[in-house]
Amino acid sequence: MIEELLKYDEQLFLFLNGLGNTSWDGFWNVVTHKLSSIPLYAMLLYLVYKKFGVKGTLIVMVVAAFMITATDQLANLFKYGIARPRPCRVESLQTTIRFVAERCGRFGYFSAHAASSMAAAVFIGLLLKSRYKYLPFLLLFWAVVIGYSRIYLGVHYPLDVITGMFFGAIFGFLVFLLNRWAQRKFIG
Repeated sequence: MIEELLKYDEQLFLFLNGLGNTSWDGFWNVVTHKLSSIPLYAMLLYLVYKKFGVKGTLIVMVVAAFMITATDQLANLFKYGIARPRPCRVESLQTTIRFVAERCGRFGYFSAHAASSMAAAVFIGLLLKSRYKYLPFLLLFWAVVIGYSRIYLGVHYPLDVITGMFFGAIFGFLVFLLNRWAQRKFIG
């Protein structure tokens, strides 16, 4: 059953990865680059500051740093524990895939990019939904775009991305609850 699931995952990867063309490669390389999200994070930090003030924003920043570190480390634990090679490392796929990324790590299950972007989307979306009702949907769309970029570039299978998003959503929700507790405890 696992072998069959992995085969479907590979076929879906080949389809989605094959949708790309050279005119879009630069765009997807920019989308996936971690520094590209800094303007978005700066805007979100400003919105958090408007809602929570200085002390509350500091708490949000601390729990967000914990969240990103936790998702990243859990992804590494899975990557090296499961040791599923990234598609760009699979010899039988070398002539078939479009490898667009600048580099290719060893293992890919699951995507830390997908996990951290989904965690941030859920966490910040829940934090700010009372003031900006469409923001959670925009952030979820952003997280999905980040996830797809990993497939487009040839460095992750769809299952890597979906699993990353799943764990990211859980972490984002749990950290939202942690933040709520910390805001009450330290600010009142």
